[in-house]
Amino acid sequence: MKTAGASADPAEDRDPLRPFDDLLRRRLLLVIGKGGVGRTTVTAAIALAAARRGRRTLMIETDPRVPIAAGYSVRASFKPAQAAPNLWLMLLDRQQSLEEYLGFVVARPLLRAVFASSLYQCFVHAAPAVRELMMMGKIYHEIERRAAPRWELVVVDLPASGQALSMIGMPFAARETFGGNLVGREAAEVATLLRDPDKCAVIAVTTAEPLALTETLEIHRRLAAWQIATAAIVFNRVSAAAFTTADIARLSECRARHPELKHLDDLAAIARAELQRRTRERRALSILRRRIDAPIVQLEEAHSENLSESLAARMADSLDRRAIPTGEA
Repeated sequence: MKTAGASADPAEDRDPLRPFDDLLRRRLLLVIGKGGVGRTTVTAAIALAAARRGRRTLMIETDPRVPIAAGYSVRASFKPAQAAPNLWLMLLDRQQSLEEYLGFVVARPLLRAVFASSLYQCFVHAAPAVRELMMMGKIYHEIERRAAPRWELVVVDLPASGQALSMIGMPFAARETFGGNLVGREAAEVATLLRDPDKCAVIAVTTAEPLALTETLEIHRRLAAWQIATAAIVFNRVSAAAFTTADIARLSECRARHPELKHLDDLAAIARAELQRRTRERRALSILRRRIDAPIVQLEEAHSENLSESLAARMADSLDRRAIPTGEA
């Protein structure tokens, strides 16, 4: 029976912030996307939104240029540094991840000799797959094995999609390759974490650009092959759509009546370009909704050349306002 005040359509009773709240209840959020779609800024915004809600959050960046650390004016380090209340930042360094892992399995008196050997240095530079496995192992360690106080949430800004998919897939390949030995068992535990929808969520960031959209669909396909769900999509840099077709018609009429107002031609051209962009965005959203069964969060374009703490704060505000359940415009 329908209760008083309830909608006849269950979708209308859905809390529009629910999808984002569900994401923040996980222990691990992996943010992935084509280079240039704003993935790093979205990562910073998600982590800040979680920290604002009182969750003890670790934000991990993998870019050696450390844009997040620079934006927060924090010294990038393999050891977590506090960037804001409830928010810490770490740089996930490939070589340091490998060396930390070796510290778990090699007796400490031998470590210095291992690290100093030319053979080890050649191995480090010639085995990117092993380094990627160790990076995923470090993420796993911060979630499952870190001594108190533990992180309530870890948010990772993965590299651009190609390398990111390589990192995510490495534990599955290593599990098959190494079998039941130490490395194989470690890889199996990481793979189990990645497949646990109650603990881990992968968030794909995209824009309406064709290449970004294509890569997002490929990310979804590859994740599905590993039995990992695309938990959410952040559709970034949505235009504000200040003009309508009626506005363009009025501009044309005004220009016809007042030929001396030549600037109206430029204004009409801007309006038409904006409408064309909105049409592309609607088509891209339609494709995403048809192909990927996941909540879509739309974020308006934020004009800033570099990531900053204030930009992350503005986007965190937008994330709270603009979580949109699947299938809604």
